[in-house]
Amino acid sequence: MTWKNIAICVSSALIAANSTFAYADAITEALLNGKTQLNANLRYEMVDQDNRLKDADALSLRTRLTYSTGSVSGFSSLIEFEDSRTVLGVDDYNNTLGEHTQYSVIADPESTELDQLFVQYKQDGLGIKMGRQVITMDNHRFVGHVGWRQDRQTFDGATFFYQPMDNLTLKYGYLSKRNRIFAQGKDIDAKDHLINVAYKSSVGTLSAYGYLLEVDNNTNNALDTYGFRFNGAAKAGGQKLTYMLEYATQDEDSQGISYSADYLAAELGTSVSKLAIKLGYERLGSDNGEYGFATPLATLHKFNGWSDQFLVTPKEGLADLYASFSGKAAGGKWSVIYHKFDADEGSDNVDDLGSEIDAVYTKALSKYYTLGVKYAAYSAGDSSAGKVDTDKIWLWLNAKF
Repeated sequence: MTWKNIAICVSSALIAANSTFAYADAITEALLNGKTQLNANLRYEMVDQDNRLKDADALSLRTRLTYSTGSVSGFSSLIEFEDSRTVLGVDDYNNTLGEHTQYSVIADPESTELDQLFVQYKQDGLGIKMGRQVITMDNHRFVGHVGWRQDRQTFDGATFFYQPMDNLTLKYGYLSKRNRIFAQGKDIDAKDHLINVAYKSSVGTLSAYGYLLEVDNNTNNALDTYGFRFNGAAKAGGQKLTYMLEYATQDEDSQGISYSADYLAAELGTSVSKLAIKLGYERLGSDNGEYGFATPLATLHKFNGWSDQFLVTPKEGLADLYASFSGKAAGGKWSVIYHKFDADEGSDNVDDLGSEIDAVYTKALSKYYTLGVKYAAYSAGDSSAGKVDTDKIWLWLNAKF
């Protein structure tokens, strides 16, 4: 080997080393200059039901610590831990894990878990995320994080995001595990496929979706839902109107037994003298009174009343006619919602499913602290529907740093 060849080899090695160290420096910078966040939620919840169960109350503190790295060539990562504890001995409630079953349910069991851990790539309209993550689709009706509960819902899997143009978004997700709100013991292995395509226009956003769900438990089961959603806003005679229309059809198959049901939702909103008003109707259909339309991955607390009477759709289905009013007062925001519930396919015994009044007030005390109070009052309908009068009250203080 000549001195010239040796010089070339040495030069190449030095260039490669410099490139390697430069890349290593970029990774180190991304790790050192990441972002740390702390979110703490102190909440009191009380449940009073008109049955034999004792009134429940819980004072719990949920703490969530998150660290996200900077980006290197489009790659970044995030890790997040979550802990939920009762405090000051206020723990007279059924936590859904078989403890204190003489009390009403408050679905906030104590838990400590890895809430999120993923690696992602985002560049040129393409996004890929691998690992445990929060996933939401549209308005959370079919896929959500159940963020109201102290132990929120996350998923293990891979999600893909592609935006070929500014007004078109394509999403796909494959889920291998549903990390639900009841601590790790009730998480569910899955083989779920999530497909969502959204097109944004001047009058609103049109979404089309397919959610193909399967519990991975060595049985034949499937819950397939296909639908579309349109929501937007426009002005009519100087008045701003908001609107939403959604329809979906669902097929459920379990151990060779099949059912079909459909879903319909419509909403119209406006404002009068700073008072926001919405009127809506949501129907979770029934298959001849034997099966109710299901949304097992949804943020269910957001829909059909905050007292959580219909986390599982009755086999007769559910029709929810509602009106909401919201505004601002004393530096905070308030809302009041009325629901009238009926069976979609009623019978002589089950038709009237009751009514509910919900109210909430929240106020930001500073950049870091938010105070809230919330109330739900459910009045039962037909006694054979299995529901009872229920009152729930929440008080909370949230801190974000």
